[in-house]
Amino acid sequence: MDALMSRLDALVLNPDLAPLLSLLKGARNGVVYGSKVRFPHALVMIFLFRSGTFREKVKLVFKATRQHARNLATFAIIYKASMIALRNISPAGSGKEGRYDSFFAGLLGGYAVFGRQRGSISQQIVIYVFARVMLSLAKLSVEPNMHPLSSLITPEARAQITHNAWPAFASLSWAFVMYLFRWYPETLASSLRSSMVYMCVTLIVPSPLCQFWPCFLPDHFG
Repeated sequence: MDALMSRLDALVLNPDLAPLLSLLKGARNGVVYGSKVRFPHALVMIFLFRSGTFREKVKLVFKATRQHARNLATFAIIYKASMIALRNISPAGSGKEGRYDSFFAGLLGGYAVFGRQRGSISQQIVIYVFARVMLSLAKLSVEPNMHPLSSLITPEARAQITHNAWPAFASLSWAFVMYLFRWYPETLASSLRSSMVYMCVTLIVPSPLCQFWPCFLPDHFG
């Protein structure tokens, strides 16, 4: 057993195998992270809002978890493989990462995994990433020396923007989502729409007590 462990350690530490091992580790981490993120979310949303038997709901939970894990694992493999390939063909020299390698590797991985089909899991992941990208770009937009107009933003204005940006962003986000839910609910994601109905729409139920306490009701009361 000790000899086997020594050989495995030697393989892991072999620099020639580092690219391959990084792909395997990326795939494994994608599966682990995707499962940890999706399983509890799917468990709550499906059992709370979906109709069907217990067995059908369990199948849906595992299907969503498997899809999320597979998407992230596949993206990690494509991204890492692309980064390795770009480093080896970089005009800056073999093995050196270019300034925009991560952009093009992400572009390829995003198209291959998420861009070719519009499944609900893929949409949720992309929207999550998009929101984080917008927040990061908003922060960078007021940083010094980030774009040609940076010099026009005074330190005082930058401080005011930073202080007021989040309250404005949060307020407008909820203002728009509630307006859309009120007048164009079909444009919202079904999970978000279900959450809004559950929280904000007054249900017609057989007992007034159920207005203020969770009740298990037949589907036609929803």
